[in-house]
Amino acid sequence: MSDITLILQAIGRGEKQASEDLLPLVYEELRRLATSKMNRESEGQTLQPTELVHEAWLRLTKDNAQSWESRAHFLGTAAEAMRRILVERARRKQAVRHGGGLHRLDIEDLDLVEMPPDDKVLLIDEALDLLRMEDAEKARIVTLKFFGGLTNQEIAQLLNIGERTVERQWAFAKAWLIYSIQSKTG
Repeated sequence: MSDITLILQAIGRGEKQASEDLLPLVYEELRRLATSKMNRESEGQTLQPTELVHEAWLRLTKDNAQSWESRAHFLGTAAEAMRRILVERARRKQAVRHGGGLHRLDIEDLDLVEMPPDDKVLLIDEALDLLRMEDAEKARIVTLKFFGGLTNQEIAQLLNIGERTVERQWAFAKAWLIYSIQSKTG
């Protein structure tokens, strides 16, 4: 077993020092995931990759009862935490921008290409929730790829499936999401 797996098991047993031992081992990988995601965000984005990593870390370690089966499980959970942070941030910005939800917006006039990045994140998140109900594995691939910034090869290793399977499932999920989003935006 790797050092990371042993530390993750210690965290699962409630050993408080284990979280402090884990951070130096995974920080650079978490930072790389956050940087990859933040590179796709708009130029006006005020959240920095380091802040995203720290916020995700706080969420991952706030509950000492959390346990992870493996490095892959931990990284998948971290990618999901980063996704949720970005979605929550986008929702807060959207609520302020749209008068706290009091302003009426005709969805027929929206063009996804011209949408602000926060609105795109929310549409993708909504569609991703629907996909998760249809096929959880494809939704996880989307989360790891879109929100986590992982490559097909990295996803294949994390999920213990073939890279070609990831490519096929990503192609299907991407088409499904595009169709779902287009049907919402007219």
